[in-house]
Amino acid sequence: MPFSKLGLSAPLLQAIAEAGYATPSPIQIQAIPAVLDGHDLLAAAQTGTGKTAGFALPLLHRLSQRSYGANRPIRVLILTPTRELAAQVGESVAQYGAHLHPKLKTEVVFGGVKINPQMMRLRGGADILVATPGRLLDLVNQNAVKLDKVETLVLDEADRMLDMGFIRDIRKIIALLPKKRQNLLFSATFSDEIRKLTTGLLTNPIKIEVAPRNTAAETVKQIAYLCNKASKADLLCHLIKTESWQQVLVFTSTKHGANRLTEKLNKIDIHAAAIHGNKSQGARTTALSGFKAGTIRVLVATDVAARGIDIALLPYVVNYELPRAPADYVHRIGRTGRAGEEGQAISLVSHDEVGALRVIEKLMGGVIQRDQVVGYEASAIAPPMPVEAPRAPRPPRNTIVKNTGAKKNPAKNKINVSASR
Repeated sequence: MPFSKLGLSAPLLQAIAEAGYATPSPIQIQAIPAVLDGHDLLAAAQTGTGKTAGFALPLLHRLSQRSYGANRPIRVLILTPTRELAAQVGESVAQYGAHLHPKLKTEVVFGGVKINPQMMRLRGGADILVATPGRLLDLVNQNAVKLDKVETLVLDEADRMLDMGFIRDIRKIIALLPKKRQNLLFSATFSDEIRKLTTGLLTNPIKIEVAPRNTAAETVKQIAYLCNKASKADLLCHLIKTESWQQVLVFTSTKHGANRLTEKLNKIDIHAAAIHGNKSQGARTTALSGFKAGTIRVLVATDVAARGIDIALLPYVVNYELPRAPADYVHRIGRTGRAGEEGQAISLVSHDEVGALRVIEKLMGGVIQRDQVVGYEASAIAPPMPVEAPRAPRPPRNTIVKNTGAKKNPAKNKINVSASR
């Protein structure tokens, strides 16, 4: 089905063609007509399946069919969990609406930068506001933005916003909106927390789920290289050089780990940059721009900072360390293999992480291929799937089991709760 069959205006179709998109993705085929008709939407799809266009295109179409004065109240509010994702969504909305006449005004606000310039830009209003929850509430408290005319609320990557603890901010923002509005909720999965959030928020929503829960795109080839923890950095450098990787996104668990790895890569002339919460917004934006442009070969990121990285042809994602939350593995590898393109997800797994790998496999319902690189072999190799140890036999009933390790004075074994807090 071509985009022209979805009811979008000619200026939007022109922008879609210039962006290089020939046919809509499954999420777009289902979401665009539903949003155009004004329905509430609960949509789950893997990252890289075109969720942003699924709501941006129909909302731009509807807004462009109306006339506005000089001062425009915010009609569409899009909430995102991170600065990078907010910027990415803002860029996409601007790209899709480039040929609309008159042009719609879109503003993007997030923390980590000075608030005054954002307040100045919002003085004339905006048709569409893309925001992170915390900064939006700051602007509301400064009387710099009013939300009483919002017609459509979009919660993008709602599952991540809940993971990051934004639920209270989201509820505060919802309380400021008109009760009668359209609500669009996009999430990587339909978790129990997401379903709880939708109670009382969505009205007879159309539900769309284009991929099984907690699965990766079929276009992503996954492999786990078993290695020693101390040799991970050397192994990564070896793979980048011998395999001639020119653009690779590497995930670390900590900010300090990202900095150390970046320094090591740069010392051996592999141009790398790190993005994480301790980096200024300017540094993060510069690093991401350089990575997209190809001047930075390796981008080392933590999970929070990497949300919103949208590079159409990113070939490689490396899990330098496995994520603490198994579901984050799906988010990470979803940065590659986007829009039907092939990609590779490589995990460097030390012996102490094999248990975490098994949990990820259980979540995804399949075995991830294991391998080793000559010269960087692991000192101990674990089987692909967990093997349960036999349970110790229970003692027969009425048998007294002596606790020879117990101390005579049980009071000495008590924990001082007040002192440990």
